[in-house]
Amino acid sequence: MSIPEITQKLLAAKKDKGLRFADLEEILGRDEIWIAAVFYRQASASEEEAKLLVEALGLDASYIQELTAYPLKGLGQVVPTDPLIYRFYEIMQVYGFPIKDVIQEKFGDGIMSAIDFTLDVEKEEDPKGDRVKIIMSGKFLPYKKW
Repeated sequence: MSIPEITQKLLAAKKDKGLRFADLEEILGRDEIWIAAVFYRQASASEEEAKLLVEALGLDASYIQELTAYPLKGLGQVVPTDPLIYRFYEIMQVYGFPIKDVIQEKFGDGIMSAIDFTLDVEKEEDPKGDRVKIIMSGKFLPYKKW
């Protein structure tokens, strides 16, 4: 899987400016995960958000048009080999159907929205080794009968 050229340029500009996604969260007023999704072209920014981002990164205005374009979601159909990303696929292989069953027991037949959705990453300090806490929250969408 290759990273889009614009993503590489955005990440390089962020690094050159010494910024973190959390810093951009303060500037844009949007969550750091959402901003990272814009970098990877999995979300689109409004014109105002794109202008703020381009300004913060010290890039020229030519990037605004691409950042506001509707993205093609999904970076490819191959499971990535990056160990951290691959683990999420592994988690879904092992726990996907159990999670689905528990959700359907609690809510009924339906899905969790990926459109009306938030995701937060937190660090939990633990004497046995720090832990990654991922919180996903999506609106439940029941399947309709007709």
